Amino acid sequence: MSASQEAVASSAPRWNTTALLVGLLTVAILINYVDRGNLATALPQIKDELRLDNAQLGFLTSAFFWVYTPGILLSSWLADRINPYRTLAVGFAIWSLATALTGFAGGFASIFALRLLLGLGESAAFPCSSKLLAEHLPPHQLGLANGFLIAGVAWGPAIGTLIGGYLMAAHGWRVMFVLFGVVALVWLWPWLAVTRNARVPSQHKEPLPPPSFVAILRLRALWGATIGHFSINYVLYFVLSWLPLYLVKERGFTIVEMAQLGALVYGVQGASNVFFGWLSDRLVASGHSITLVRKSTVVLGHVGVAASLIGAVVSGPAMAVAFLMLSGFFFGTNGSSLWSMTQTIAGPRAAARWVGVQNCLANFAGIMAPIVTGYIVDRTGSFADAFFITSAISLLGAGGWLFLVGRVEPVRWDA
Repeated sequence: MSASQEAVASSAPRWNTTALLVGLLTVAILINYVDRGNLATALPQIKDELRLDNAQLGFLTSAFFWVYTPGILLSSWLADRINPYRTLAVGFAIWSLATALTGFAGGFASIFALRLLLGLGESAAFPCSSKLLAEHLPPHQLGLANGFLIAGVAWGPAIGTLIGGYLMAAHGWRVMFVLFGVVALVWLWPWLAVTRNARVPSQHKEPLPPPSFVAILRLRALWGATIGHFSINYVLYFVLSWLPLYLVKERGFTIVEMAQLGALVYGVQGASNVFFGWLSDRLVASGHSITLVRKSTVVLGHVGVAASLIGAVVSGPAMAVAFLMLSGFFFGTNGSSLWSMTQTIAGPRAAARWVGVQNCLANFAGIMAPIVTGYIVDRTGSFADAFFITSAISLLGAGGWLFLVGRVEPVRWDA
């Protein structure tokens, strides 16, 4: 038994520590995206109650990223400086409280401020989880683990949209925020219990400090991964921010119908994440090239998402629903390979900082997508052009993975 397993055994003697860690991280990411996406679910009611236009709604949904994007660099530094277990716990507490307090917001300014606080707390999620996975798992097992984590990116909005939609229909948007924020805090109890004495597995302890941010920025693979990640995020935050309003205002669905359809799209995406994470790991373990497997999977996702979004906007209501489901399926091919490639190339020594840089740059998409979409919809009176732009950006990301990211293998930082 490794030193890390011995340290944790006292608090969780009957479970596999790594599996339990992956499970708790998956739940944390799921809650992260419930809280990140619940504003979009509430937009139809908030828009009417506070009398906001689409441009203002775009600023509210993008405000999160104004702090989240630079905060990722701070969180990645703290994950190396302190440890990823405690950094994630503090971030989780901050974002859950911000969610609960949003239920008491009085107008545009207070919601805007709380979205900034939410972004600060949630910035800890991916640098910490990526560092922990890189420390605890070999490259051929990262696909399924990341598949579960990124499934949380989909299942979070699925649960948030479905349950939030019913809560809003019965009690209004304020009750939804308070309940989501307070209930989420329960996650801290098992996390602190399991990780109280946790340490890095001995086989992954690094005798050297992590590389500098400058050294990471010099690598072509970092920029290719960032372009791909940016395009994935643009699609994600376009859908996460605007799908509920699009379904209600442009396609004529009720709040409950919107909640059900949104949950189905996200549910398909989450299942696809797990399946392709498992499949890619099996292919790598059976001897196929890790570069070919990971890159083929992620490029398939980019192209499939672009085609599905175009199909959704040019079709009638019934076919639009089918294409939205298909977009969820193809989007699910992206997540596990995206993070598996990043964690493999960076290695345990650089995972937190690499993810910090990449995620920071890629999340400028979260600032752009809501605002750009809001202005397009206000100017044209339709979501059509916003769908076409999002599809083009998805195709751009495929080029980043294909032409800038080379072989998927660890960087020799000592060289």
